[in-house]
Formats: sequence, structure tokens, C-alpha cells
Amino acid sequence: MAATTSTPDFVAVETLAARIPNGARIALPADYSGCAMTMVRALMRRGVRDLHVVSVPQGGFQVDMLIGAGCVARVEAAAVTLGEYGLAPRFTAAIRSGEIDMWDSTCPALLAGLQAAEKGVPFMALRGILGSDLLRVRPDWKVIDNPLAESGVKDPIVILPAIRPDVALFHALKADAKGNVWVGVQRELMMMAHASKTALVTVEKIEDGDFLRDPELAAGTIPSLYISAIAQARNGAWPIGLDNAYPADAKALADYAAAAATAEGFARWRDAMARDAVHA
Repeated sequence: MAATTSTPDFVAVETLAARIPNGARIALPADYSGCAMTMVRALMRRGVRDLHVVSVPQGGFQVDMLIGAGCVARVEAAAVTLGEYGLAPRFTAAIRSGEIDMWDSTCPALLAGLQAAEKGVPFMALRGILGSDLLRVRPDWKVIDNPLAESGVKDPIVILPAIRPDVALFHALKADAKGNVWVGVQRELMMMAHASKTALVTVEKIEDGDFLRDPELAAGTIPSLYISAIAQARNGAWPIGLDNAYPADAKALADYAAAAATAEGFARWRDAMARDAVHA
């Protein structure tokens, strides 16, 4: 589990991005949670390679963008979709061409694997995927007889290996000066930080005080010992919205979905993004 003994480092976005090495197994939240889109663009500019993306529990725009930029070697997800904007075009093209490896999963299975890592145990048991084709394509998932079943009762159950990402990457509304990060009701972000070796976070703002001593904030706060480094990034989830801060930019998301329908369109979108970053 990610754990530090001192206040996390407060760094610039590019410095934070430099802490994610090629080949890292990286946990990324779904579009409805806190997506660190400023960091995603920084990783694309840096040209990180061979990431193993663990979607928590499904991938969206950030995963599609990283795949289009050639940053991803493997995706572990219940689904990758742009939601109301349609299929994830760069993901779909990469699957068809064999460019990336896909580890099919389900929402409960992904969360169970992360919960196992969070608790420091090697696996978690789950029943709901018994009888599904997923067991055929996921040889790392094992069916065993329930060792606690009554004598003579056959009770198969699936055990899922713990998922221990190298990095958890997400965006939150705020951190305090001690490095505690408030995520509110997005409990999957807390689980990601607990389960991963390192948690890198961007936030809209950094405030004085100690969230853990505030009875209104403490329950939704990740303690600093699980956070490795923080970068302030205003509008850091744009164009995906951030709860309690700003809505999604529907036009920007629609423009991306249209552009990314082809490799050439994605390349033009990426070049425009890079130019905007230079002039920002």
C-alpha cells in the first residue's frame, strides 16, 4: 500500500508526470470520478510508453487519449467507453489492430482486486462471475471449493488476485498544507490510494489547516501518509467535469470524439493540444 512518513511533496505538474515511469501499472478513475486530465496531457507530451492501465472500474476519455498517443500497452477494465459520446475510437482501433493487450474484467472484480491490495491480502473471493466466459480468458482468476463449506457440500467460488498498481493518479478538489486530500464521496479514489504503491494527485487548490481535524471534511479525506506527491492544477479535470467545481465541457468532449474517429484526426487534435499548452 502507498504510505509515506512525512508530508507529500508539493511539485509542478511536469515534475509529477516525470514520476510515472515507462511500463508502470497505473490506476485511473472513471470519467464520473476525479480524472487528472492536466497530468494525462503532460504524460502524452512526455511520450510515456508501455503503461498498464487499471481502470477503476471503467475507462473513458483519459484512457482513449493515452492509447491514441501510443502510451499504453495493456488495459484492464470492465469497459472503455466515451458514454453518451459513443465508442472510444482509439481504444477500439487499438483492439482491432492488436496494438494493446486487453484484460477483460467486471466492475465488482476490479474493485475486489483493489480491496485485496488495500487490505494487504493476496486475493479476494467473488461469486458473481461463476459460469461466465471471463474465467476462460482470465487464467489468473481461479475457481476453488469453498474451504468453509459444510462437509459434503460443493460450493465453488472464484478467487481474484490482489491488484497492486504502481501508481494511482487522480484529480481532487482540494488538499491541505499537510498533504491530506479531500475526495468527498468518491470512495474509489481512497481505495486506489490505499491499494497502490504510490499516489500522485492534482488538486484545484491547496488550503491552510488540517482536513482530518475538521468533522465535516475528515470522513472524505485521504490522509497524507497515503499520498506521495501533489501538484496544483486549476481546471485540472478539464474537459471532464469535477464534482463541486465545474461541469464537463460538452463541446470539447464532442470535438475530441469526432476528431479521434480516425488516426489522422487524433493526430491533428493532439498537435492542437500541444500548441495550446505552449501558449498557455
